[in-house]
Amino acid sequence: MSHISPDPEPERSSGLEPGGGVPPGETPPAESSLPEAGPRETHNPPKGWSKAPMAVILVLVVLIAAFFLAYALALIV
Repeated sequence: MSHISPDPEPERSSGLEPGGGVPPGETPPAESSLPEAGPRETHNPPKGWSKAPMAVILVLVVLIAAFFLAYALALIV
């Protein structure tokens, strides 16, 4: 089985200088920014958390904090 290298051969590549450099004008222009890279997403706009999940999370945090506070007080007494 023969292996074909994906790298171009410098002798056969157009636009290369003898040292392997590329003269000005041979490289593609730099890309501009990508503000229009994809379609505009309108079905899921970021509006923050809804009230119910945030309330559940806060209740759980308060219950866990109260548990650890009560446990620490029980250890001290």
